[in-house]
Amino acid sequence: MDKTIEWINEGEFGYSLLIDQTLLPAEYKRVKICGAQEMFDAIKTMIVRGAPAIGIAGAHGVCLGAIELAEEENFIEKLLQIADYINSSRPTAVNLSWAIKKQKEIILLNKEKSNREIIRELIKNAIKLENEDIEINKKIGEYGSKLVPKGAGILTHCNAGSLATVGYGTALGVIRSAYKNDPSIKVFADETRPRQQGARLTAFELLADNIETTLITDGMCSYFMEKGMINFVVTGADRIASNGDSANKIGTLTVAIAAKYFNIPFYIVAPKSTVDMNLKTGKEIVIELRDKKEVTHVNGKPVCPLGVNVINPSFDVTPNSLITGIITECGVFKPDEIYKAFS
Repeated sequence: MDKTIEWINEGEFGYSLLIDQTLLPAEYKRVKICGAQEMFDAIKTMIVRGAPAIGIAGAHGVCLGAIELAEEENFIEKLLQIADYINSSRPTAVNLSWAIKKQKEIILLNKEKSNREIIRELIKNAIKLENEDIEINKKIGEYGSKLVPKGAGILTHCNAGSLATVGYGTALGVIRSAYKNDPSIKVFADETRPRQQGARLTAFELLADNIETTLITDGMCSYFMEKGMINFVVTGADRIASNGDSANKIGTLTVAIAAKYFNIPFYIVAPKSTVDMNLKTGKEIVIELRDKKEVTHVNGKPVCPLGVNVINPSFDVTPNSLITGIITECGVFKPDEIYKAFS
């Protein structure tokens, strides 16, 4: 599969190329993004999604904004405003603000240079971050694969695979690395309502890799845990507080509670850029609320009575007490070791 997001050098500067994840699995299409507003919209509407991929999208968005401002006076001031605007597109995933901060550092480091020189430095840095993401994920996969029992039944929630990153994946990176060593592992993928990232994206990726996968609805995990068919859980994360509390796709907390009850290891898998050392606990994480129609409609058709009240949080926070460990490119840590490891 192509990179989820890729900078294409063409002409003087180039553009960003994304896999449109709103169309999968029915249609595989890459879309050309040429402006900062286009990238904001792509992040907001989840054409690109997944914390690491959103981060790279933010870095690309700053490049695109810079290209649009190439002939402008007050270039740096206006570009920093665009960077902040892109950062506002989705509030929960810290990787977005992390990557934009990296681009702001490039802007200020090169502020004495010409506009075009700054643009080239921003593109260079965005491509660097893009390529590093894949190597980081492979390291994560190596660490995580050592924890997976032989012949394990692995549950994952939402999509933390190639499509949530530039390539390879975090939670699915662990599964991919484990599969190389033990093809007998089996995967259970939660469908992940309301946007069905598990059904549409995780199943799509794993089947393409010939990894045995069973799709289940979000309420079924306890049934399969009780039957002994699931004995290991890995999920991604969009923001991890310094005490190890972790925000991930809505429904992750339910999975963690069930895993705790059945004494099943529950691991969060994410790069260190997902750790927000400014937050003491998960209670400080801002939870994105999304359009009610994501719940009330499927494929554009209503599935419930008109006028019913709907609240649609996109994420929930799993407390550190329910997390066995956090797998990063730097190693595997208990939640209470995160602060010391990354401060």
